[in-house]
Amino acid sequence: MTQPLSPPAVPSFPNGGNAYEQTYQNELNNIHRLYLDRLNFVVSQLVSPNSGGRFLFFPHIAASDSTDQYATTNTPTVVKWNTLDAGLGFTLNPPGSATPAQTGIYKITFSIQLANTDNAIHNAVFWLRIDGVDLANSATYFSIPARKGAGNPSYICAYSEATFSINALSVVELMWATEQAYNPVGPVNGVYLFAEPTQTSPYARPAIPSAIGSITFVSGVV
Repeated sequence: MTQPLSPPAVPSFPNGGNAYEQTYQNELNNIHRLYLDRLNFVVSQLVSPNSGGRFLFFPHIAASDSTDQYATTNTPTVVKWNTLDAGLGFTLNPPGSATPAQTGIYKITFSIQLANTDNAIHNAVFWLRIDGVDLANSATYFSIPARKGAGNPSYICAYSEATFSINALSVVELMWATEQAYNPVGPVNGVYLFAEPTQTSPYARPAIPSAIGSITFVSGVV
């Protein structure tokens, strides 16, 4: 784990007398030297071509969800997040939003595991919503193939990203909708967000989240 750099404290300079004293001047020079040595160390670490970036900390959040997620046909639905994987300067607000502490330009990425249980191609659309308002030009369209057979859904991974300005304490949501939603009651075949736990047989692998997403700081707002 990277230890943060600490800026050197401004030294306390001794008061000089009315006349020049070599002892006082030597003490003053020594205080300046120690302070500049510490300052030089901090600066040299920050500008290092190999490791300077490890001392910089930016607002970010990464989250995922371990459950199947369902929608209602032709109805905008919030993507849920039940696990905070990493975060700094953000608050995860279950079931499905995040809030930054700082205003800035941010980049959001998401990876969604879609499943289709129907014997026909169906579509899903994802977009961003900030403070309850849909973000212009943020929607992405995906087509999920027809199932491979009864009880054997088709799967695709939907990935997209967008960069946008957001104010501090705003609420950021990822929305989705489909023209044919799966309903486990009935059941009614269609599209849903698929999740699966850790597997040990016939081979070991990690869990498959229904949603993986991140928001990272890009720049301050000019």
